Amino acid sequence: MQLLILAAITLGPALAICLYIFIWDDFRNEPRAVLFFSFLFGGLTIIPAALIETWLMSYTEAQGSNVIIKAIEAFLIVGLTEEYVKFFVLKNYSSKRPSFDEPFDGIVYSVFISMGFAMFENILYVLQGGLSIALMRMFTAIPAHATFAVLMGHFYGLSKMKRYPDYYKYFGLAAATLFHGAYDYFLMISNDTLIALGAFVSLIVGIRYAFRAIRIHKEIEKQQENHFF
Repeated sequence: MQLLILAAITLGPALAICLYIFIWDDFRNEPRAVLFFSFLFGGLTIIPAALIETWLMSYTEAQGSNVIIKAIEAFLIVGLTEEYVKFFVLKNYSSKRPSFDEPFDGIVYSVFISMGFAMFENILYVLQGGLSIALMRMFTAIPAHATFAVLMGHFYGLSKMKRYPDYYKYFGLAAATLFHGAYDYFLMISNDTLIALGAFVSLIVGIRYAFRAIRIHKEIEKQQENHFF
């Protein structure tokens, strides 16, 4: 029974967020096979991300520990690396599918990719830390990854519209990296008060912008639907 509970807490949050986004995409649901492989490829990117981060961290750790080193680790090594591998899947797989044909698809596929990454990462953390880690990440790391994904997908989806330049997709990568780095930075510094306050504030701000991005895309979809009919 305990194993089932642990599995549910470990796997459930990422899958629940995917279902939520899938339901929100009520105008034209995406092919399940493409969603599945986006999720799977997102999960597999944890391998190159971990290798790159481990390699780069070996250099920064040799330089000691201060606020600048922590910022480099949070924003450039962890934030940029993890968001780029997700971006790579979005750019080279998901966005090339014929089903990627409207702005909101950027959010849908970005979230599925990110939740694949977050779930595989969650499994590794929970194997080491058990139930307490699973519970903590259910309310922090998993929604954080979803938030970063919505921000990335928001700009990527806009770049698919002719009136927005193609480089908008890189704004998405930058936004996701910025919020990811801010979230991780406060987790890395050795100050319990700042950790709690900074990580919480960065997560809340990110979630607020994520929901705003979803609303923007839903309004665009409604306009397209009305124009279609």
